[in-house]
Amino acid sequence: MRFVTLDDFIDTYFKIVQRGSAFILSKFTFNEEKRTKSAFDNTSFISSYFWNIPKVQKRWNTLISGDENKNYIDYIVTDLLKDKKDLKLLSIGSGISNREIELAENSTLFKEVVCVDIADNLLKIGSESATKKGLANIKFITQNIYEFDFKESEYDIIFFKSSLHHFDHIENFLTTKIRTTLKEDGLLIINEFVGATRHQFSKNQISEINKAIQLIPKKYRVRFKSKLHKNKYRGVGVLRMIIADPSECVDSSSIMPSIHKNYITIKEKPYGGNLLLSALRDISHHFYNLNDEKEAILEKLFLLEDEYLKNNASDYVFGIYKNNK
Repeated sequence: MRFVTLDDFIDTYFKIVQRGSAFILSKFTFNEEKRTKSAFDNTSFISSYFWNIPKVQKRWNTLISGDENKNYIDYIVTDLLKDKKDLKLLSIGSGISNREIELAENSTLFKEVVCVDIADNLLKIGSESATKKGLANIKFITQNIYEFDFKESEYDIIFFKSSLHHFDHIENFLTTKIRTTLKEDGLLIINEFVGATRHQFSKNQISEINKAIQLIPKKYRVRFKSKLHKNKYRGVGVLRMIIADPSECVDSSSIMPSIHKNYITIKEKPYGGNLLLSALRDISHHFYNLNDEKEAILEKLFLLEDEYLKNNASDYVFGIYKNNK
């Protein structure tokens, strides 16, 4: 386990450059919930993350649905739940709830979609979007999920999109609150980071991440909103992870073992991210718009990650699991 690394100081500097000193100052509080909420406060911030790269999104679509033009929401609706109707779905940690709104637009399939999050500013965006679309089957609740009333056998589906990895004591959470509120034949649907807790990647993974960085020409390694280059990844320290967001990947390595132990797997689609997440952090913006050279670079990165995944579990997984009451 790494307590502090050089990258912690480098990343803190770039956070100040990219998001301003106010964002960093928001972390200096002993209130863990406030620190967690501050991670999602600036909804107008333009970031440089690999999941925003269109070609990466198409790669994921292919790995999940088999079609680069069919995202996981369309896959859920048209393939996995095509024979269902009048479902009640609870999304935990829904954020701006864009995907939940897409689901709610299928009103025959979903009788009610309930979105819960502690970030009221994000739910406000979702609520306004749903109102503009005239959706009557979706509602938004601002609440700490640990205070939420998990009524017994209330929901057909519990949905986590990049939120389950923010919960501690994963197995207890999944086998008490989640299992209780799911109907007997209910479904747990996740699209999640399930890799190393607190991003404490192995030496081998860090070595492969650095191989990926070196595949990228220097001109495309200029960091977002700076003139400085990204040359190496050294890993992240636990201290910075806790200060930045106490909930970030707090027990993420327990997600898959806990699900496999306590739920029945219906469909599971690993889609990587082991190398791309860290290699492209802060330089992803170079690949939002592609030319032939950039496209070839991404293809090399994809091949390197695919080779790594032959012998290592995926850090990101889309899955559907049946309640095992």
